[in-house]
Amino acid sequence: MVNLEIKKYDKAIVLIFGLFTLTLILALTNKDFSSWAWARHHNILSWYIRPLFLIPFCYFAYKRSWAGISATIFLLLSSMFWFSEPGMASAQVTQFLQVEIDYLNAPWGIGKILMTLLVPISLIVLGAAFWKRNLLFGISVIVFIALAKILWSAVFGGESGMSILTPAIIGLIICVILIYFGFKRSEKNNKV
Repeated sequence: MVNLEIKKYDKAIVLIFGLFTLTLILALTNKDFSSWAWARHHNILSWYIRPLFLIPFCYFAYKRSWAGISATIFLLLSSMFWFSEPGMASAQVTQFLQVEIDYLNAPWGIGKILMTLLVPISLIVLGAAFWKRNLLFGISVIVFIALAKILWSAVFGGESGMSILTPAIIGLIICVILIYFGFKRSEKNNKV
């Protein structure tokens, strides 16, 4: 019954979170807001929490809930500044975040656009995998996302890029385990 009530408002919720997400992206183009957000992103807790958003993303794709997917994307994007600015961040974290800022602020050529498009494309493919209830393909996409982030970080960040290795691997392991068991449980419940 509750699911039907939420489904009734699915399009409105998608529109609201779509506007929130667009507003957040536009806000990040403001130098003051961007500086405030990136200062909080130095808090390593935001690095550990971000991969975990793949769990509700996959759940909502499995449940075919556009509202849930759009809310999860907004929460994922905003999670970079949920935690307070750390008193002192490690030099490696600071250096790597500067690499990311420099990458985002550098001129946009076709190569950079195509590489950056891997993020939304991989999320679309991940959502489609769970929408179609394909666990193996979905987990493969999650592994691809983690490995692509690690590879990008190593190539562009060098030694400082290795600062994301632990959060990425821990996030990957937690995501794969919880998504696997959640999927199997849902499939079992659907057969009953």
